Amino acid sequence: MKKIFLTYLVAISGLATFGQNITGDWNGVLDVQGMKMRLVFHIENTEEGLASIMDSPDQNVSGIPVTSTEFKNDTLTLKVKNAGIEYIGVLNDTGDVEGNFSQNGMVFKMNLTKNKIQKSELKRPQEPEEPFPYHSETVKFKNKNAKIKLAGTLTLPNQTEKFPAVVLISGSGPQDRNESILGHKPFLVLSDYLTRQGIAVLRYDDRGFAESEGDFGSATTLDFAKDAEAAVEFLKSHKNIDSENIGIIGHSEGGLIAPIVARDNSAVAFIVLMAGTGIPGDELLYLQQKLIGEVSGLSEIQIENSVENNKQAYKILSNSENITKAKSKLKSFYQKALKENPDPQKPSNMTDEEYIDLVVSQIATPWFQTFINTNPADILQKVNCPVLAINGEKDLQVPPKENLQAIEKSLKTGGNQNITTIEYPNLNHLFQESKTGAPSEYAKIEQTIAPYVLEDISEWILIQVK
Repeated sequence: MKKIFLTYLVAISGLATFGQNITGDWNGVLDVQGMKMRLVFHIENTEEGLASIMDSPDQNVSGIPVTSTEFKNDTLTLKVKNAGIEYIGVLNDTGDVEGNFSQNGMVFKMNLTKNKIQKSELKRPQEPEEPFPYHSETVKFKNKNAKIKLAGTLTLPNQTEKFPAVVLISGSGPQDRNESILGHKPFLVLSDYLTRQGIAVLRYDDRGFAESEGDFGSATTLDFAKDAEAAVEFLKSHKNIDSENIGIIGHSEGGLIAPIVARDNSAVAFIVLMAGTGIPGDELLYLQQKLIGEVSGLSEIQIENSVENNKQAYKILSNSENITKAKSKLKSFYQKALKENPDPQKPSNMTDEEYIDLVVSQIATPWFQTFINTNPADILQKVNCPVLAINGEKDLQVPPKENLQAIEKSLKTGGNQNITTIEYPNLNHLFQESKTGAPSEYAKIEQTIAPYVLEDISEWILIQVK
């Protein structure tokens, strides 16, 4: 009993001592292939030990709870479970923290300093500014099955009539209602344009992110589909919404979620798939990895080795009965694979064991397992409402030819003939006019969404609701 008590005292003492060095506001810049985004961690000492929250100023998101904060032997470890984020850094002699930021299996070097980092002036000419020529209100609606409330914004052309409406569904990863990414707010731009054309728009924060309740980290695509269905049900009961003309616009993973909701809910009158997936999840990731690897300068051998490793890892995850067993098998696999073919993306200041633990924790999740096991064809064949599917020619994340063809084929196989597909020249995954389509261009491009894409979406919707 005495031994336990003494250990407890040492632990508390250690936290208090280290806490004096590490508490405060820590600023860093995340650089993802040339895309820079500021992050701020606010660390404080509490009665229970260290605690912190995270801000992402360039995405206008603040107060994100950090699941665990640990500072031991000059090493700072921060985890944001819902977002799949982990930061590990070492406090150096100059008082800064040198470390790595990881999310969804990707690792990036990021140092932290207590010196405030000024925002780089990014021009976003399409971003609307108040006052808006329409009504905008903050709303909350329930996903009764999950017992959570989701927060969002509903924009209406005015408050005296009934309007057709759309629900916007974001892509993978935790997103706010504007789908904020690297200084852009695609859903803000899209909702503003559509509302000005007479279409009501509901956009909302993903579960467990920003102002929405729930646990993002344990959720799958199927769970997010239930959130979107709750959004449709909310619109059905709104006095200013034409309940016969409610549709869904989904971007990226949202383009997979939209058909799931349309399949299961006859209230969905139409869907728009912006870079939606048409091929199985694992096949999409292999193709995505190859294309992005090529524009990132990786050699053909490096890409082949990486894709082959992922194929074997995904097979282990796909066939595992549960996540715990998958983690054990994956760790053994990566230990062998890393010895045979060193990973060029492994940071130099991480040990093999640390890197393996990180990669396994990122892919061995319910979401990832569900995604790689999902074939959109099985869903699309049961969608009967009108569908607009669009992609950019230079989309490297959801390549257009493979996915648009698969979407159209699956819909027609199920008997749906009301299909429109468009492949836009020179547009990337965000529907920006781009040079290469590489993700490293996203933040550098001033344009948020090509204007003619906004026009096409609006015109197509207005045809459906007439």
